[in-house]
Amino acid sequence: MVDFSKVKAIDFHTHAEEPCNSCRDDGYNEFQAGMAKYFRNPAGADGMLPTVPETAAYYRERNIAAVIFPVDAERETGFHRYSNEDVAKLCAENDDILIPFASIDPHKGKAGAREVKRLVRDFGVRGFKFHPTMQGFFPNDRDACYTLLEAVAEEGAIALFHTGQTGVGSGMRGGMGMRLKYSNPMHLDDVAVDFPDMKIVMAHPSFPWTEEGLSVALHKPNVFYDMSGWSPKYFPEIFIKYANSMLKKKMLFGSDWPAITPDRWLADFAEAPFKDEVRTLILKENAMRLLGVSES
Repeated sequence: MVDFSKVKAIDFHTHAEEPCNSCRDDGYNEFQAGMAKYFRNPAGADGMLPTVPETAAYYRERNIAAVIFPVDAERETGFHRYSNEDVAKLCAENDDILIPFASIDPHKGKAGAREVKRLVRDFGVRGFKFHPTMQGFFPNDRDACYTLLEAVAEEGAIALFHTGQTGVGSGMRGGMGMRLKYSNPMHLDDVAVDFPDMKIVMAHPSFPWTEEGLSVALHKPNVFYDMSGWSPKYFPEIFIKYANSMLKKKMLFGSDWPAITPDRWLADFAEAPFKDEVRTLILKENAMRLLGVSES
């Protein structure tokens, strides 16, 4: 288990892109090359992305714990998903540094709900990543996703939602079919009302709906923000203002590994105008509280 008294930070947003094999579907190389161009990162442009064990080694070297997950977007993208069970097993082999999350397309309904329960109970999965744009759903669409969200809530797991613009499909023909409208954070206001005891994390600064996201996080006590997907030097001024004040206990360090490395994120965070007392909350303490863990 992670020794939270010793790690210096918790990265709440990392991806398991190549967890267990080297097989890629047709079009996947082009997709990853587009992501690499968007993030100005060579990862994915050539060759393979880091595996889960390689990710663990990278974070162990830096003494940073990491929440890690795959993304199940088979229905919208045609790319096969990586097994949640395989990712969880690899996390168990590296449980000194990795914290397992999973991903299930909410359209899988009752079958997805059963998978949620199995993953939490048998594999120790702590939360579930949703990407409304990649998975093609509105988070507040009861018919599309509430069966699965009910299972997440019942199991006491965390629901982490992508919000705002995405690098997925950016610059590609038709945006690779990705529709940005699904990821407006205001849709999560309904989810927070309908599942008031489920912890919800909004990923990224929610551009171009940053103020809507800040409003939801401020109004709903069960909603948090991870600050991944952007270098802190590009954060909107209002985002930093709220992180330094009313939302200081709700902001979480997240990189978006491997698209953005923690080395890059933390270097830019050190130069951004955050208060010293807020930095410790963002880097570790808020995540510990959300995960329900202590340093002892």
